[in-house]
Amino acid sequence: MEKAAIAGHPGARYNLAMQEGRNGRYERSVKHLIIAANLGHDGSIQKLMVAYKAGWVDKEGLAAALRAYQAAMVAMKSPQREAAEAAEAASRYTLS
Repeated sequence: MEKAAIAGHPGARYNLAMQEGRNGRYERSVKHLIIAANLGHDGSIQKLMVAYKAGWVDKEGLAAALRAYQAAMVAMKSPQREAAEAAEAASRYTLS
């Protein structure tokens, strides 16, 4: 899992953050969440909001993570991706 996280897999970073949190290392957990959010991981933003409410991340850190998340989301948008998502959503609602 650590190799995947180092290689830039956002889900692996998120999983490392959850593991660090379970072990009581909240500062390390927040760092992993911020990196995952910078890579566009949705769940990381939600957990960073919880961490903010708990006082584990400051307002500036949360705002920076939100800006980086939004930039990652914009960078991932493309006409091909949107067409594929629309086709996938349409296929969910067709009866076989």
